[in-house]
Amino acid sequence: MRSVIPSPFLRTALTADAVVSGGVAALQLTAASWLSELLMLPRTLLVESGAFLVAYTVLLVALARSARVPSAVVGIIVLGNIAWAVGCLGLLAMDAPAPSRLGVAFVLVQALAVLVFAALEYVGLNASQRMGGGSAVLTR
Repeated sequence: MRSVIPSPFLRTALTADAVVSGGVAALQLTAASWLSELLMLPRTLLVESGAFLVAYTVLLVALARSARVPSAVVGIIVLGNIAWAVGCLGLLAMDAPAPSRLGVAFVLVQALAVLVFAALEYVGLNASQRMGGGSAVLTR
């Protein structure tokens, strides 16, 4: 597996993603019942996605602090963020649950945030140096 020396930009993007993801995880796990009533989203969805975000945050922190990171793992994070945004939009397109207006805003803000992080991490990966020199440009 190819590794890269993470650029300062990539480290910052991973750290910012970790901070936001960790904050959302803490909110969803500590206030799941209240959020469920306020947002009109299933409590189970909030708890399970919050638990996932705890593990995701740990991964992001580990990567941000690493001297080398597997470029494929960062690529999976970028794709995962895009998939999270698609999932958010899919949730809103479903007939049930029917979130409140604040719930819709909560889901849309998550979708937008993860797309921003995907773009930042993609740019950061491309700015990183492959082990042995050269950039880590992702090909299409």
